Amino acid sequence: MPFFTPGDDPGSNFPELLRRVGLGPDASDLAGPVSAPHATTCVALRYADGVVMAGDRRATSGNLISHRGMEKVVQADKHSGVAIAGAAGPSMEMIKLFALQLEHYEKVEGAPLSLEGKANQLSMMVRSNLPAAMQGLVVVPLFAGYDLRRRVGRLWNYDVTGGRYEELDYVATGSGSLHAGTVIKVAHRPGMSRDQAIDLACTSLWEAADADSATGGPDALRGIYPVVATITADGWQRLDDAELATRYEAIAAEVRSR
Repeated sequence: MPFFTPGDDPGSNFPELLRRVGLGPDASDLAGPVSAPHATTCVALRYADGVVMAGDRRATSGNLISHRGMEKVVQADKHSGVAIAGAAGPSMEMIKLFALQLEHYEKVEGAPLSLEGKANQLSMMVRSNLPAAMQGLVVVPLFAGYDLRRRVGRLWNYDVTGGRYEELDYVATGSGSLHAGTVIKVAHRPGMSRDQAIDLACTSLWEAADADSATGGPDALRGIYPVVATITADGWQRLDDAELATRYEAIAAEVRSR
């Protein structure tokens, strides 16, 4: 175990602890742009009881599908989640480090970090990835959760420099974000029910997949459906594939009837 003097102790900052013992991420050895699989479309929106997060499962390398079952929406802790778009490897590494940081903070401080504090922490991690982003390994996450203090769901969007922006109703990221975001913008209403919000998130990914080649739609043949989860006062809850299959069958029936 590493030891630190009182004035040099990184405390509850786990990424700083990694940096001081020489285990932090380092992009200094990258000589030029790097080609890597990329994750694409994710959305998050508020509803009456909290937030819904959803993301497709496709990762692409140029014009090739490199992975059909990637999980881009991940639980960070009991009351928050992260969705990622960008270079797949660094994105997943950042999510794991972020979840570990939240757990480390709670153990050291004896209390969980506030939701806004979690959003700030993720912002710092995105900012620290900027050298790698300049080499093409861009990570652009979404962060959402249920604020136990305000008793409301909240959403944040980020840019590549670590800038964070809280959104009031919905947010989308990735190559299909224009199409998914437009669907949500047209249909979103304050105080939506859980079922209405989930159906809207699923429909937005359907339309994004229909217009964007990098976004994967539901694959009934392989049993692959988007990752969809709700976050409320009761915590994170992911929908199972059987429920999603039923919802997408209804969406397909509605599209065929037009």
